Amino acid sequence: MRESTDVVRQITVAASAVFALVGAFVGSGAAGGTPIQDAAGGALSADATVIAPAGSAFGIWSVIYFGLIAYAVWQMLPKQSSTELHRRVGYWVAASLVLNAVWILSIQYGLLALSVPVIILLLIVLIKAYLTTVNLPAAGAIDAIVTDGTIGLYLGWVCVATAANITAWLVAIGFSGFGIHEDVWGVAIIIVAGAVGIALAARGRAHFAPSLSLSWGLAWVAVGRLTGDRISEPTAVAAIIAVAAVLTSATVFAVARLRSEQTQPASG
Repeated sequence: MRESTDVVRQITVAASAVFALVGAFVGSGAAGGTPIQDAAGGALSADATVIAPAGSAFGIWSVIYFGLIAYAVWQMLPKQSSTELHRRVGYWVAASLVLNAVWILSIQYGLLALSVPVIILLLIVLIKAYLTTVNLPAAGAIDAIVTDGTIGLYLGWVCVATAANITAWLVAIGFSGFGIHEDVWGVAIIIVAGAVGIALAARGRAHFAPSLSLSWGLAWVAVGRLTGDRISEPTAVAAIIAVAAVLTSATVFAVARLRSEQTQPASG
């Protein structure tokens, strides 16, 4: 009975990966759709808001999708089918893949307001998946890279994407920021994103992937605010400081965990 349940989960993850890839293909504009940065009236373009990452930042999706494909294949292997990690995390990954595709479709159809709850739900699902990988150790280096690494990169990037998506929606509906200058809002949002990155580093301890992708997104926010049509030096400086803080904290927590493990007495 347990084996049949495992098979259902594996097929669900694989099917969800295919669905997400189709959505990504459509979202790229290759299937006749509008590229994400041009859809929804350009609300998610590189210069749409003060915290929109420069266009090159989205190249990370190629790495994330590659990792998700690798995970979909990896979890199908016989040795992985019954591991507790995959039993616990599989459906969360599948849910994230479906939500990813739904988000792309909502943007393609200009439903920017719908995209906000979808990406928030995606973020929640990925947090759950990430915490699962933190609590259940991977079975070897390959599992750590394919499972922990992919989910971590996915989560870190979606943290930045969520902030950018919500900001884009608020700008699109005419939110004026209560009269506060957009540079101030930009710095405030970057501070929150940096705090989230530090919190993920603290919780994950030796899991570097979320810190890397979140820092990647913030770095391209800095690039976007120093170049292009929407210059904001305060936001750029805040993003650079946030990147340094996130990467430093991730390193400190990882070293602290390593030292803790080395000083623990051997069991038995």
